[in-house]
Amino acid sequence: MATAEITPAPVREAPSPGSADVTVTDPALVRRAVKAAALGNAMEWFDFGVYSYIAVTLGKVFFPSGSPTVQLLSTFGAFAAAFLVRPLGGLVFGPLGDRVGRQKILALTMIMMAAGTFAIGLIPSYGSIGVGAPLLLLAARLVQGFSTGGEYAGASTFIAEYAPDKRRGFLGSWLEFGTLAGYIGGAGLVTLMTALLSSDDLLSWGWRIPFLIAGPMGIVGLYLRMRLEETPAFAAEAGKAENTGNTENTGNTGKSGKSGKSGTERPKVPLREMVAGQWRALLLCVGLVLVFNVTDYMLLSYMPSYLTSELKYDETHGLLVVLAVMALMMVVQPFAGALTDRVGRRPVIAAGCAGFLFLSVPALLLIRQGSLLAIGLGMGALGLLLVCFTASMPSALPALFPTRVRYGSLSIGFNVSVSLFGGTTPLVVTALIGATGNLMMPAYYMMAAAVIGGFAVWRMTESAGRPLPGSAPSVAPR
Repeated sequence: MATAEITPAPVREAPSPGSADVTVTDPALVRRAVKAAALGNAMEWFDFGVYSYIAVTLGKVFFPSGSPTVQLLSTFGAFAAAFLVRPLGGLVFGPLGDRVGRQKILALTMIMMAAGTFAIGLIPSYGSIGVGAPLLLLAARLVQGFSTGGEYAGASTFIAEYAPDKRRGFLGSWLEFGTLAGYIGGAGLVTLMTALLSSDDLLSWGWRIPFLIAGPMGIVGLYLRMRLEETPAFAAEAGKAENTGNTENTGNTGKSGKSGKSGTERPKVPLREMVAGQWRALLLCVGLVLVFNVTDYMLLSYMPSYLTSELKYDETHGLLVVLAVMALMMVVQPFAGALTDRVGRRPVIAAGCAGFLFLSVPALLLIRQGSLLAIGLGMGALGLLLVCFTASMPSALPALFPTRVRYGSLSIGFNVSVSLFGGTTPLVVTALIGATGNLMMPAYYMMAAAVIGGFAVWRMTESAGRPLPGSAPSVAPR
């Protein structure tokens, strides 16, 4: 067995740390769980980096038009469509993850993500099949977005439920390490291809290579996820449901009977319980994800365009600056995750909110100076502040919800917030600059997000070093 565990009595929802109901984790299983979860996030953001930085080429392949602007808008329109179906994916995969298990759903989302990305690399061009090409591109993007709706909440839940209570922050931080690695891999590959291939080669066949790489990546990720056992927290919850069913059957028939459910499946949890029953935790989740994703998309997605379009900075150098910032974040990420285990999630998240509130304007003023040093310092400062969120959220968000509804409620709250606030950040900020002519709008937008995030962290409960709600204490073997 992967864990040694004494199952709590059915009537006890959250054993106290001093009780005998303790899960002793298996270090090898924990490492495999972290790798398998992080790879899915890496794959999602690999696609994000590829699609963002090859958008101009994709516009020419799928949306031939006399206007480059129309091509680009059409390409990003297909990109944005994935965000529209993310909440729908969360509504489907989240409740399923609470019913049939985290491992099964994470394997399914991995298959769908890999298939959607790989399919883009196989789609014929507009010149070959006409309007069918952009329609197929849109369909592939919808598959990607739908599967992504169940990915982050499931991956963070999976790691959180496997990790010992005192190391959950450190282990959870590797999820966002995967995010940064995937983005750097995708954007870096496009940059390398652009440098090595001619424009004609890139347009005719080169653009397919990054998407086709998703196939082998998906197979590796699926292999890792299929080798995992179900999390101890979910297995215990499913065991309680089965024991309850057995007791009910015994009472009705006078015999020992089965509940009709497997040992790793629970009765369906009503959607109302996931939303109305968790309304306070959901509001906190939306607020925390808002500040996390607004600052994330602002720095990693919007700033390269800001440097090019608003400050007339060289496009290649702007991308390289962002990639360097992400590399810096990757180095700091595990240490910041370990810090949250020592001082708590709330102080680290609060420090990030305070930093964005008071340093966004100075950092953007530095960036607007235009020199490579000034841009590097400004972007680096924002990147280090963002680490306060990337290192904390994978462990803080799952701790908002009890085991019974954790995957479903987190999927709903996370994806609603990402779709409404995170994914729209580049569009909203561009519109605000266009309406006001004020190039400081990115800083003001991050400051507003920091205020909302600060209120959420003020109202949340510290979770570092404590058992997840509804789960037994989890400790590392001695």
